[in-house]
Amino acid sequence: MNKTKLDKQLKKFEGYLRVDRGLDEVTVIGYCRGASIALRRMRKFVPQYPDIKNYIAWMYEKNYSYSHITNTMLALEHFTAFKGNPVKLSRPKKPKRIIKDVLSEAEVARIIQGANDVRKKAMITTLAYSGLRNKELCNLKAGDVDVGKNQITVIDGKNRTDGICHIAPECTKVIVDYLRSFPRENNQYLFTTLKQGHRMDQADIRKHLKKVAKKAGVERRVYPHQMRHTLATNLLLRGADLNPFN
Repeated sequence: MNKTKLDKQLKKFEGYLRVDRGLDEVTVIGYCRGASIALRRMRKFVPQYPDIKNYIAWMYEKNYSYSHITNTMLALEHFTAFKGNPVKLSRPKKPKRIIKDVLSEAEVARIIQGANDVRKKAMITTLAYSGLRNKELCNLKAGDVDVGKNQITVIDGKNRTDGICHIAPECTKVIVDYLRSFPRENNQYLFTTLKQGHRMDQADIRKHLKKVAKKAGVERRVYPHQMRHTLATNLLLRGADLNPFN
């Protein structure tokens, strides 16, 4: 397969997803990656339905995960639509959701205490107490936090929806302490880089959390979405509805 030709085709596909479909950056990257892998394995620049059917069947045989198969299907559906010959695939049955790899409350407390400055502590505490996704935390602006009501407004979250999440007073206090040291106008991002003052990106949050967790002595992989799962699990154990954290 001609790599240069494939790369050019994928570049056009990327533009189609971003401009014609209006998808966000993370989704565009994921679909381009999924389409690239599938096209290379099928050795087809313009796969037809039988090619795609056989490829998906192969993924089932190799026991790929539900999410991997589903995301590949979505990527190929968008790609065939881009090529003018759309293919529609039936989704696999979604397995029962089981939350795993969550942190204990003691581990979360150790990680928060391990933050050596108010900025990192505010980032991690907000993740731990709000259930925000990594991207939502990066997009959070100072005006989205209502310290009087102990709540955060999420603008343009997953599936481009808005919502409100409630936080504990302890979390609000940490955010207030942070804002005393790093004042923000309501329209400014809550968390920014120190040198340039740019909005934090998701890789920055992952890096800070990983370093703080290691320093706190948590001897396993720690990542932002795990904080969301941990909060959801603790709420579920207390009898809360888990649906808001899907």
